[in-house]
Amino acid sequence: MAGIATACHLTLPCASNSRRTWLELMTHHGRAISGIPIRQRNLSIRADVNFVNAEEAKKLVAVEGYAVLDVRDKSQFDRAHIKSCYHVPLFIENKDNDPGTIIKRTLHNNFSGLFFGLPFTKVNPEFVQSVKSQFSGESKLLLVCQEGLRSPSAANKLEQAGFENIACITSGLQTVKPGTFDSVGTTELQDAGKAGLVTIQGKISAVLGTVLICAYLFITFFPEQAEKLLQMSPAS
Repeated sequence: MAGIATACHLTLPCASNSRRTWLELMTHHGRAISGIPIRQRNLSIRADVNFVNAEEAKKLVAVEGYAVLDVRDKSQFDRAHIKSCYHVPLFIENKDNDPGTIIKRTLHNNFSGLFFGLPFTKVNPEFVQSVKSQFSGESKLLLVCQEGLRSPSAANKLEQAGFENIACITSGLQTVKPGTFDSVGTTELQDAGKAGLVTIQGKISAVLGTVLICAYLFITFFPEQAEKLLQMSPAS
């Protein structure tokens, strides 16, 4: 349209609690020729979570000053954790005593808890507040968990709370090689998630496998002695 400048500006209406603004197109004479109401939106820019491998994570801590925030449950943390890290669990042990929780906890303890050593947990309602009490929104945080599932969930909560510099180890501490980080605990970081009858079963299987291999080698290289031993065994 002839005589209309390309510039525009925004003006606010007089009502202080209104959520609308007005877009005015100005002519080159400085006259407003139209006022178009625009709904005002709250826009925010969220930072991307940086997913790194174990070696890259080590550099973030050593070179860029990232603090390590361990979000695993207490049992895994006690087995092994990175030295000088902070511990704020995303899930805590569920000790509620309502009938529904008691039934679920009993079922869990008789199956997952027994075989895999997993505690019966619930979401930690104080997770974000606990992190905020120790770190500012500008802090650089490396979130770690065992399998790489809880740390992204924790990162999402912290992003929504205003934290801007967050990194996670892809696939978790189970991918960390011994010696990558200085650690504290009774096992290596990558093994901290192993507990329950599964670990015992693994040891039993290893022993049985060794016995069977030895028996096979004995029969192969000393067939006469093996036959004599079989003859000495009581008949079924």
